[in-house]
Amino acid sequence: MKIAMAQVNPVVGDLNYNAGKVEKYTKQLKSKGADLIIFPELCLTGYPPKDLLLRNDFLEAVQKTFYQQILPVSKGTAVLVGMPTYAENGIHNSAVLLQGGKTIGTFHKTLLPDYDIFDESRYFIPSPHEKCVEFKGMKLGITVCEDIWNDKDYWDRRRYGSDPVSELAGQGVEMIINISASPYHYGKYSSRVDMLRNTASKYGIPVVYVNQVGGNDDLVFDGSSCVLGTHGELLLQMGHFEEDVALFDTLSLGDSEEKTVINDSDDMRWLYNALVLGVRDYFFKVGFEKALVGLSGGIDSSLTAVIAAAALGSENVLVVSMPSRYSSSGSLADAEDLAVNLGIEHRVISIENMFSTYLKELNPCPQSVMDLAEENIQARIRGSILMFISNREGYLVLITGNKSEMAMGYSTLYGDMCGGLGILADLPKVMVYRLAEYINRNGTVVPVNVINKPPSAELKPNQVDQDSLPPYEELDSILEAYIEENKSVAQIVNMGYEPDVVEEVLRKVDSSEYKRQQSAPGIRVTSRAFGPGRRMPIAHRWMSSSF
Repeated sequence: MKIAMAQVNPVVGDLNYNAGKVEKYTKQLKSKGADLIIFPELCLTGYPPKDLLLRNDFLEAVQKTFYQQILPVSKGTAVLVGMPTYAENGIHNSAVLLQGGKTIGTFHKTLLPDYDIFDESRYFIPSPHEKCVEFKGMKLGITVCEDIWNDKDYWDRRRYGSDPVSELAGQGVEMIINISASPYHYGKYSSRVDMLRNTASKYGIPVVYVNQVGGNDDLVFDGSSCVLGTHGELLLQMGHFEEDVALFDTLSLGDSEEKTVINDSDDMRWLYNALVLGVRDYFFKVGFEKALVGLSGGIDSSLTAVIAAAALGSENVLVVSMPSRYSSSGSLADAEDLAVNLGIEHRVISIENMFSTYLKELNPCPQSVMDLAEENIQARIRGSILMFISNREGYLVLITGNKSEMAMGYSTLYGDMCGGLGILADLPKVMVYRLAEYINRNGTVVPVNVINKPPSAELKPNQVDQDSLPPYEELDSILEAYIEENKSVAQIVNMGYEPDVVEEVLRKVDSSEYKRQQSAPGIRVTSRAFGPGRRMPIAHRWMSSSF
């Protein structure tokens, strides 16, 4: 049997567009002799469709599209497509097997994740049982995403009491097929492949894994669909962060002499590609073409501009430098150098006259008070300028703050937080530097001085970040322990950090929640990002103690 895998990039809610993908790739792969063509989880609706699934008109449109556009393409071959299906007491997240213009099998997702960014039990009901299907003389076990992530021998802490793969293996299936919409974060690829290797080798049956690719809101899906052999060998590896198709013959799965082991692992290249894809798809799917960045000459805004240019093309990126009395000549020169290196348009708009007017009108005496209000009004003037250009010229503003700054509240609400998307919002500061070095691997793109100089907001004389923040290497480690690993003050102190430093960092993280909940969406690249994956109250009084 020849099996084809179609790793597609759907648009959430655009049923005709997504059905067109199924039609296009089915026709292409049918011409190559495919007996079965597999598409990802919920590829007809896009993932995650969220509260669209609560709309009856949307679900009715899904059914109409299925009957009018999806069913007909299965004439001459079989197609496995992910979509929501109706049940008596709700809807299922299903894999629907079609052949000859008819449905020949429907397989529902059993394990519905509700952790991190997932909220599936809000929408779906679980499968009441596992069932296999015989197709072309082969007994197949068809599963949906999370169903393959609960092996009792692999995970120290299981989330669910049942294991669909184990139940299907007990029914004597000869292959596990898993359709997924598994979002990327740094390190995800390696852990996913290791888990799939374990599943294949444990049961001695091949695993075919087909994953969605593309960016949807804050999530990026890496694709990386693959086939694992009976001993856990990685037999076939599809592209990362791009649409791709592949075709293999099941006869080759048992031929050890033809097995190809492909090794790959997450590195800065993965992060870069994830961010570029996330930006490109966000703009395409919300209908913008041009990006606007406030370019200070610092590393965060520089890296934001680099990724925007890679995603959208240099001709679609505008950077604006907005110096005040505290802006250094070096930062202005660095901003100009970056713009030249990228070939992007660069404007300079001084905020000095506007800043002076604010000081004159709002201060009780003519001279500057030099307080936080004056620092922040500079950022808010800049935010207003960017939004003016955005409204007048049709640009989407990109915010430039990184995860470390967002965690600590080291950003100005309605100032540098103005914008429609945060490229670096889930990237810790140390990783920002590593990514900049990766970008410069073949020559200088980010000016060397941008990387080497001490980071500064330049909102007052001689200001540097480390005046009010711990060293970023220390800060990022504490933040990772608290945000991503849920460690307490005591546990973080036991890692070797001073109690007063830890408590102050955690206090600032908690007290800045109100800012983050007003921020633009940020592209998720760590295992736990601010936003839907971390749902903390704004008004609360819990503080973990170090004693």
